[in-house]
Amino acid sequence: MLVAYLIMLREGVEAALIVGIVGSYLRQTGRAHFMPAVWGGVMLAVVLCSALGIILDLTSSEFPQKEQELFAGIVALVATGILTSMVFWMKRAARSIKTELHDSIDVALRPGDRQGLALVGMAFFAVGREGLESVFFLLATFQQNLGYGVPVGAFLGVATAVLIGWAIYSGGVKLDLRRFFRWTGVFILFVAAGLLASALKAFHEAGLWNGLQTPAFDLSETLPIDSVVGSLLSGILGYQDAPSIGAVCVYLAFLVPALFYFLATSTSSRRVVRTA
Repeated sequence: MLVAYLIMLREGVEAALIVGIVGSYLRQTGRAHFMPAVWGGVMLAVVLCSALGIILDLTSSEFPQKEQELFAGIVALVATGILTSMVFWMKRAARSIKTELHDSIDVALRPGDRQGLALVGMAFFAVGREGLESVFFLLATFQQNLGYGVPVGAFLGVATAVLIGWAIYSGGVKLDLRRFFRWTGVFILFVAAGLLASALKAFHEAGLWNGLQTPAFDLSETLPIDSVVGSLLSGILGYQDAPSIGAVCVYLAFLVPALFYFLATSTSSRRVVRTA
């Protein structure tokens, strides 16, 4: 539940930030009457992403057991790639996203008969990116059969993000977005590493990978995964009480360089800002 909440909170804040920047610019430039087109694009993205998630989930449940494991592994791989790219994309785009959105709005609202349609498309693709990331993350977590905690956490995360977005838009809250995205980025890299390890396990159960299956360690007696602490560590860090050597290798091979690069470049960026 906590993992779904935090990731959907971040995704929601990203989407709310984009919509808030668009709305503020339209209001400041006397074009607030175009906001219905923005909301139309947002709702279209939400509906299509939700439909895609439901279709993929229902379709996968019809597969035989091995095909279900294969599907789960592929979804986990895709979710890992999307989450990782999202973390690094937001870190790179944070400085220029406002300017780029303003330029895109000016282009979309050039004189013509399709101004509203262009703005719908802009809002759709901006929010649809976040929605697609959310769909594959939630699919990957649903494949692990974690009960009702995932959808409840996801709903609460989105609801919180909407409130934060509205507060930022109205000027009532000043959120340190740089720090927010930095620490949620670190958290998401741990989640992505856990998804990658779960993908390897799914491929093993599907019969595609049989190497390095010797348990690296066994903490099932000391810290079982079904205990309160074990469940919390599993959700946040991808903890397994008896992981295979392959799962540990994949987890560390992804996490260590990703964390190092993410934190090192973040530190360099702050130094450049201070020097300027």
